[in-house]
Amino acid sequence: MSDYCVVLVNGARARFFTLEPADKHSTEGGPNLKEQRDLVNPEEELHGDELWSDMKSGRNRVSGSGQAHGYDDHRSGHSDELRRRFARGIAREAVRLIQDNGSKNVILASQKRMLGFLRSELDPLAKTGVALQAITKDLSKLSPQQVHEHLARENLVPPRRFPAA
Repeated sequence: MSDYCVVLVNGARARFFTLEPADKHSTEGGPNLKEQRDLVNPEEELHGDELWSDMKSGRNRVSGSGQAHGYDDHRSGHSDELRRRFARGIAREAVRLIQDNGSKNVILASQKRMLGFLRSELDPLAKTGVALQAITKDLSKLSPQQVHEHLARENLVPPRRFPAA
């Protein structure tokens, strides 16, 4: 059981943590963030030539005149849909982790654009009594200790306490 669930997201990866109390015999203190799950967005990992058949976007040449004119090939809409699908998968995993651990507080840290997709997917959590705190910052590449220090400075999680010597 953990009162806190932390979800760190960038466009390509989501990491799920719980805040676990310190072991009674631990000399390192606590509580500690423990990574529970990790999701990867395979589409975000693809290179442009693997995702798109034509690498050039937004330009076309008219034969003869040589002048270029722009067009919209809707790549940004397609990219947004891929992010929406990833956000849906993240929300499913977050809900599962919250239910498994009985978490009452969820901290979500993500880039601004992805955070918009995630908020709409996680809105139903508010009706369950779970407190959702969102911060616009990509912390996904930090170690669990660095994430905990950052969130504690923001007063989102309790700070680590070390046993008396």
